[in-house]
Amino acid sequence: MIATDLGPLRATALVGALTLALSGCGLFTEPAHKPKAARSPAVAVQQAHGCPPSGVRLGTGPVDGAMGLRAMTLTLTNCSERPYEVKGYPAIRVLDEKGVPLTGVRTVEGTDEVFMAPEDPGATPLTLDPGDSARAGLYWRMAAEDGTYLRVVPQQGREALNVRPAEPLDIGPQNTLGTTAWAPVS
Repeated sequence: MIATDLGPLRATALVGALTLALSGCGLFTEPAHKPKAARSPAVAVQQAHGCPPSGVRLGTGPVDGAMGLRAMTLTLTNCSERPYEVKGYPAIRVLDEKGVPLTGVRTVEGTDEVFMAPEDPGATPLTLDPGDSARAGLYWRMAAEDGTYLRVVPQQGREALNVRPAEPLDIGPQNTLGTTAWAPVS
């Protein structure tokens, strides 16, 4: 029989577990959204194929969340045959399942008003050649209500595009949605 002293090992394991628990990583996981049953959309969204009349296609990435901060990427792709210019920030409205804007959700340019969000790189003019893409980041703090759709105006004076992210946005009322400026996809 081999005798071992487990005292230091237990203390090390306890310190590691407490560190993970206090940092919000590892031991606690937030409940995942259950996918809703497929149904016809209440809001007109882009078709899955082809290039819409606007000449650009809008897509969303998955929602990434940790410690209450949520992040999602918007991707704007020029699917036309001519250059598409964009500068600044997307204007965004969060819509519910019926296409009604969520009351109290405020969108802002930049990320300063969203606790723990990364710094916004700032706006620069971009010309998207056919096939080129630009990205903007969306950041918000977790809340109780789910937004189902996003209505996005890529730049002031442009046509609004509706998109349904793969996951609901748990942004809720009295919350702020921060956006980064459009940046080229490298």
